Amino acid sequence: MKPILDAVESIEHVRRRGMLFILSSPSGAGKTTLAKALLRADPAVTLSVSATTRAPREGEVDGKDYHFVTRDRFSEMVLNGEMLEHAEVFGNFYGSPRGPVEAVLAEGRDVLFDVDWQGAQQIRDSMKADVVSVFILPPSVEALEARLRKRGLDDEATIQGRMGKAIAEMLHWPEYDYVLINADLDTCTTQLGSVLAAERLRLTRRREGLETMFDRLQGA
Repeated sequence: MKPILDAVESIEHVRRRGMLFILSSPSGAGKTTLAKALLRADPAVTLSVSATTRAPREGEVDGKDYHFVTRDRFSEMVLNGEMLEHAEVFGNFYGSPRGPVEAVLAEGRDVLFDVDWQGAQQIRDSMKADVVSVFILPPSVEALEARLRKRGLDDEATIQGRMGKAIAEMLHWPEYDYVLINADLDTCTTQLGSVLAAERLRLTRRREGLETMFDRLQGA
């Protein structure tokens, strides 16, 4: 009976495939703070390191902060399907390399993406079933504007521009699997962890491990 007991006890440790865990939000809704909290709390989550054509800034480390590549190399990666998503921002290109992400997924770990709705759409198109997407909303438009003003970094015209962009971004919430309202940071962090925990139990991510375990059980 010992082999059977071993197989049953191993249910808790069934190997699974990792997921691409996408966070999106308008500027000021708390996405970056939530991402940092999730990374601190869960060592099985790793942040996707983007590739970029811009020059490294002081203190930035290649492979940790970004993968710094030439424009020719970036274009080559796009043409060869090596990017999950990419975009041009202020004259430089940014993108998420496919190879490192697929390697992490195969190890049963999860990759966190901090991207906008356009990046999320490209990643979904590339990886489909491996993707779980979460959109973070502020409790109200007024609260979002208050957060942007509290930063004290922008003039009135910039704030109004950011608000217009934020409202346009919020209209994409129906494209996501989950929508969380960040009225309280601790509550929203807990909810985000709950989404991650539930998605790790999804059958599609655990099927191969469960089938292997029950093959062992039937052969015992």
